[in-house]
Amino acid sequence: MEKLFLVTNPGSSSRKYALYHDDERLICSLHFETENKALICTLKRADGSCVKLTDGFKRIADTIRYTRDILLKEGYLNDGVELAAILARVAATGEFFSDDHIVDEDCLRRLEEEKRRAPLHVPVIAAEISECLKTFPGVPVITISDSHFHHTRDDVHKYYAIDTDLADRAEIKRYGYHGLSMGAVRNYMRDQGILVPRVVACHLGSGASLTAIKDGYSYDTTMGYTPLEGVMMATRCGDLDPAAASAIQRELGFNEEGLEEYLNRQCGLLGVTGKTNDMREVIELRDNSDPRAELAYDMYIYRIQRAIGEMAAAMHGLDALVFTATIGERNAMIRHDIVAGCGYLNLFLDEAKNKAGLGDALHVNIATKKSLPIYVIQTNETDAMIRRAKILLGEQKNKAQK
Repeated sequence: MEKLFLVTNPGSSSRKYALYHDDERLICSLHFETENKALICTLKRADGSCVKLTDGFKRIADTIRYTRDILLKEGYLNDGVELAAILARVAATGEFFSDDHIVDEDCLRRLEEEKRRAPLHVPVIAAEISECLKTFPGVPVITISDSHFHHTRDDVHKYYAIDTDLADRAEIKRYGYHGLSMGAVRNYMRDQGILVPRVVACHLGSGASLTAIKDGYSYDTTMGYTPLEGVMMATRCGDLDPAAASAIQRELGFNEEGLEEYLNRQCGLLGVTGKTNDMREVIELRDNSDPRAELAYDMYIYRIQRAIGEMAAAMHGLDALVFTATIGERNAMIRHDIVAGCGYLNLFLDEAKNKAGLGDALHVNIATKKSLPIYVIQTNETDAMIRRAKILLGEQKNKAQK
């Protein structure tokens, strides 16, 4: 019997699902979102064909049930296959969520407790996990940690400069995120024979972070206690003086949750431009002489350049630079402008290779011959999730046999 894995990726206003073979090949994906006040689903098959479904979908909270019905109707779930597990990426604070877990009562209890510490992100994934358990009874639901890749870092990179007893008791530490992406990049580089001792990997998408990968392990990263820390992002402010955050709270009359929502969803590119969180639109506005868009673009480039220097300094040098995720993989201008300020690290772009980008390849070196390697690598977080889920299921099976 063929084993399949269902990956869930819930957002605040949309839901994404993808069904995979045991060998990580995509079978189909489903994307639920609201268009003209109606909830629709875009079903994309492995052959690239797409169809939009509007079969009486009502509540975004019920999309896992709709997904089950669609997969059954399309014949993807049948007597010849077994749904081996449902995988949910979790970005949450605390040592517990730095590891992967097969969901049980203890995991559900900890998710409930985590809602207080991460009120914007955890409630959505916690509710989704509960619905998965109801909709697919008997199928393991596995939380895949987005910070696990960073657990190898030394304490000097994990602790804030606060009372360490407090840090341990309240679990206030720099956990780091985008670990699935960084782990996938590391694995790909190792498999391709291009992994060097000191790599700075730039995950540039709606969220953005940089990771120093030393000897194949996470050495330091820009995100901290939550994904809010670090470089400027689409709607997140990145590094901010806590006193400045308090001043914002007083000025705008926010409670704590309102402040957190503001810093996560109303800042970054959106906050500086006052118009958009889409880098493509920021560039278009900048080209039309919009001063706030020009400022937002320059801030974004500068803060990434600064972070590259910090990550290289942390490792006492650099052997390769990597760009990945949506902006990093697709935007040649962003890559050009970032690398333009990194000549002191012996990083120089081949302009033709940079403009050509990935094409149909999974990676490309866009550096000149005299430069250190500058790779564009297509990240595959789902592949990393399935691999880790199979390890966890294998460990559970071995325990049951003993």
